[in-house]
Parts: sequence; structure tokens; C-alpha cells
Amino acid sequence: MTQVFEALPGFEVPVGAIAEGLTSLWKAAAAGGRPAPALEDAAAMQVNLVLHLGFKTTVSDALVQFDTAARFSRRYPSRVVILCPLVDESSHTEMRAKIHGECTLGKSRDDSRCCEFVLLSYPRRHRQHLENQVSVSISSDLPLYYWPHRFSANNALADYHYLLTRSKRVLIDSAVSPPGSLSYPWPHPEAVRDLAYSRTLRVRQAIGQFLSRYPMETLCAGLREVIVGHGSAYPAEANALLDWLRNRISLCGQNRASFRIEAPGEGDPGACSARFIYDGAKSFIWSADLAQGQSRFEADYGSGGTTLSATARLLPPEEALSEAMFL
Repeated sequence: MTQVFEALPGFEVPVGAIAEGLTSLWKAAAAGGRPAPALEDAAAMQVNLVLHLGFKTTVSDALVQFDTAARFSRRYPSRVVILCPLVDESSHTEMRAKIHGECTLGKSRDDSRCCEFVLLSYPRRHRQHLENQVSVSISSDLPLYYWPHRFSANNALADYHYLLTRSKRVLIDSAVSPPGSLSYPWPHPEAVRDLAYSRTLRVRQAIGQFLSRYPMETLCAGLREVIVGHGSAYPAEANALLDWLRNRISLCGQNRASFRIEAPGEGDPGACSARFIYDGAKSFIWSADLAQGQSRFEADYGSGGTTLSATARLLPPEEALSEAMFL
């Protein structure tokens, strides 16, 4: 994780001089003619986002997540705190800090979106001091969102009680989290959001819009089984889609349909599908290639078969992040 900390953008400052370093950073940007907030607005952020990089995070993966946080901050100016725990603590025994800031201009020079990054590298034995440092690194009057990424075990993450209880949302990506992360007894399970579920927003909207042309009783009568299939690239998204269908169909009341995931075959890794199996002649099939962004609906609810081609794209990471945080 030392390599991750070193590879991420920013310049190192003493841990006790983070605020002064950020002020100097913006002054230097303004003096150099680069976009910068007015000094009185330098801390005028909208949210605090803590990105916690787990031990399974590689350098390339960390850079991808940093870029996601930066793109998110261009829409929602943020103070982003990135936590980099050390696996090998032999070479660095103290907490280290880096800072980074960037602004993008909107329609006018006065319309700037700025974000501030604070990066903290810490030995695990200093974890008890981490909460104090995070609390002084964020803006206390703004909501806090916690995004643990590629953590190794649910019970290890549970040790970060301050972040789990103080945060308005805890953002977990079931595609890269330990098994059972969504059902683990977190302190506030109602605050937990799955980024894999958020990524499927457009898919859920497309399926919901297509099915909305039929009455609910027509969709549910005789429904025996709902099967969601997926290629090797999207098991988490398929599980999220199945959970959504289960919740929606539960509105039928007495419906007794079963729900299952179909094991991936050797076909297209980007494939995803949903099938409704009925006792009678009714049918519904949605099949998609999420990598290509294409899908096809086939349905017959007694008034003749219907087919429709449509797009089927997952949300970009920064949009999935905002969907999970704010909705």
C-alpha cells in the first residue's frame, strides 16, 4: 500500500499541516493563473467523501478509483479523504499525508467546480488515531459518505466504527467486496448502498418502462419462475437485478414465483438476461450485451408477440457513485 500512496497524485505535507497546505495550494494555483476558488470559498465544498482503499487494491486500481472520485467532484465539489493502510509496516512507522486539489471551469470563469484531496497512509497499529485525523481532515458541517473499496474481510472493516456510524451512506461494491458484505450486520444497515445495484439504474428503468405497458395482474398471474442469467463479467449486477425484480414482483401479494440466478455459460462475458416463466403460454425475455450496450425485449401476454430493441448501458462509475449517495 506504500506503492499506492506514492503513486496517487499530490504532494506530501506534514500530517499536522494539511489545512495550511491546502490554503497554500490554492494560492499557488491562483498566482499561476490556474483555476482556483476564491480564498473565502476555498472550503465551500458540498460533501465529504472518504475513499478507503483495502489491502487488495493495486496501484492501477487505486488510480482508477481516484479518477472516479475526481470526476464525481466535478459535479459535486468535494473534500475527498483517501485512506491507504499499510500492509508492510517495516519501512514506515508513522502516518503520512499528501494533498491535491483541482478546479474545472463551467460556463464562465466564475463558475468553477473545485475538489480537495487529502491522502493518508497509516500503519494498522495507528488505526486508533485514524479517526481523529479523519475528523480534522473533513469539513464538519458537511455530510460524510464512506466508500470502502476492496476490503479483505467484513469483520476487519467493522473495526472502523467512526466511519460506519458517522456516515450518511456507506458505499459498498458487491462486485469487489467479500461474500456477505451486503447482509453483514453493520451498525446502520439502512445506510448501506450497493454500487453494483446503482450501476444497473438504466437497465432497471428500461425493463420497468417496457413492463409498465401491462397491468400488474397480467404480469403476475401464473408466474412460476424468474431467472436472471449473466456472463462472467457481471455477476454482481445480475444479483442486483434479481433482487430488484424480486422486490417489484412481491407487490403482487399472493405471487409464489421463485427467483434464481442462472450459472454463466461459456458465451459472451458481457451477457445479461431476465426470463419470466409462466404456467401458461405467456412469456417475457430480456436479453442484453452490457459491454456493447444493446438489448432486446421479447414478450407475449396474450395479445400477440412483441419485440423491441433498446440500449442497455450501466452507469459510469461517477454517476453510480452519486446515485448510491443521494438516492
